[in-house]
Amino acid sequence: MKKYQTLFLTMLKIGLFTFGGGYAMIALLENEFVSRKKWIEKDEFLDMVAIAESTPGPIAINSATYLGYKILGVTGSLTATIAVCIPSFFIIYVISLFFDAFLSLTLVSYAFKGIQVCVIYLIFSAGIKLLKGIKKTAFNISIICIVIASMVFNTLFAIKFSTVYYILIAGMVGIFAYFINNLKDRKEADK
Repeated sequence: MKKYQTLFLTMLKIGLFTFGGGYAMIALLENEFVSRKKWIEKDEFLDMVAIAESTPGPIAINSATYLGYKILGVTGSLTATIAVCIPSFFIIYVISLFFDAFLSLTLVSYAFKGIQVCVIYLIFSAGIKLLKGIKKTAFNISIICIVIASMVFNTLFAIKFSTVYYILIAGMVGIFAYFINNLKDRKEADK
């Protein structure tokens, strides 16, 4: 029961104090579940991020569901998912009641500008931590360089290309490489 309470309160805290969506949440999830509580390993966390990012739905909810399931099974996934969603739901509900008046406040405008800087930092730091955590193989470095070059090219020439396509293409290339390596390993084992 103690673990359920800890999971619920941790996810509630993360849901309450994360601004900028799921990508900003990744750094907080890693800090809580990998560094502080040590409930999952770094490699598994990287896999969880890849799965949460490539499955349909918001990455924050997918991550919470995965972590909850990993730690406490189906009830843990429900607990974590509900806990991470509750703060956003209530905050958005309250804001929607006073939306027009809320946006016209100068203080709120300045607060959102300040929060944008924090969000950029959280997303950037999460990306750097994930980059440091991957294995430095030629394949991984090639994929990263190709994706970065493609993003820069598309940005410079104002070509609209969704980040979802980068994820799908990189995933397909990874699956293809996995099957090629399996075939190669089987041929070597048969010799």
